[in-house]
Amino acid sequence: MKTIPKASEELIKEAGLYVDRMSINLEMPTEEGLKLVAPDKSHQDVQKPLNFVQNQIAQFRDDKKLIKRVPQFVPAGQSTQMVVGATAESDMQIMQTADDYYKNFSLKRVYYSGFIPIPNTAALLPQIGTPPPLLRENRLYQTDWLMRFYGFEVRELLNVAHPNLETDIDPKLSWALRNLHLFPVDINTADYRLIVRVPGIGRQSARHIISARKFGKLHVHQLQKIGIAYNRAQYFIYCADSYTSLRQLQAHEIKSLILNGGHSKYKGLHNAQLQLF
Repeated sequence: MKTIPKASEELIKEAGLYVDRMSINLEMPTEEGLKLVAPDKSHQDVQKPLNFVQNQIAQFRDDKKLIKRVPQFVPAGQSTQMVVGATAESDMQIMQTADDYYKNFSLKRVYYSGFIPIPNTAALLPQIGTPPPLLRENRLYQTDWLMRFYGFEVRELLNVAHPNLETDIDPKLSWALRNLHLFPVDINTADYRLIVRVPGIGRQSARHIISARKFGKLHVHQLQKIGIAYNRAQYFIYCADSYTSLRQLQAHEIKSLILNGGHSKYKGLHNAQLQLF
């Protein structure tokens, strides 16, 4: 259910007994941006009901410890939504706001919606030439996922030196290319936290790697069977039959190889060495 700023707390509490999730829109990522398009609104007006619902969820949870039958209150938690592209916030500012709301209000989801300009509207609305590309939304969602499930901090993915996400590569690969000093990761000894940060390796694959290596050292063909995207992971890992030639590649060379499907002068060497094992 969507609620709105300044809604009655009594109504919110009553509604919370009937719905799975509540959402209230933050609208713009920053207070400054919000004032440009909706001068009568403020983030504080959004924070108040978010805080009220958060406290009610906690209260019902505590009551359940003492009372056998307690009704559910917003069991799937809260969410919010931000419009991106209408005002000039960087991706770093957007994700910093999302991170703050995740931490301060225990949100389950933040949604990112690209601004769609409406022709012949009042001059107060942003008049941008073209809507932000859907790819920007996608990159923001990928960053959000890395923060919530992969242990990344905003400052690792976005910072003053790198305030916006790249459109041609995903944020995890972008981070890895900017931190080559952390690689390669030894797939047979590294802990889960490091393995899951390798481009091309997801959480499920990382768990499978941890389980499988208990029975012996893992080789390339075994990693491929596990289901990792070896075409990108190969530049950031080594295993029982890895070769070392590619370790001397620069970030821009690795990026080019991945974007071009992995065709390189090393490909024949790779295949030849695999035949030795």
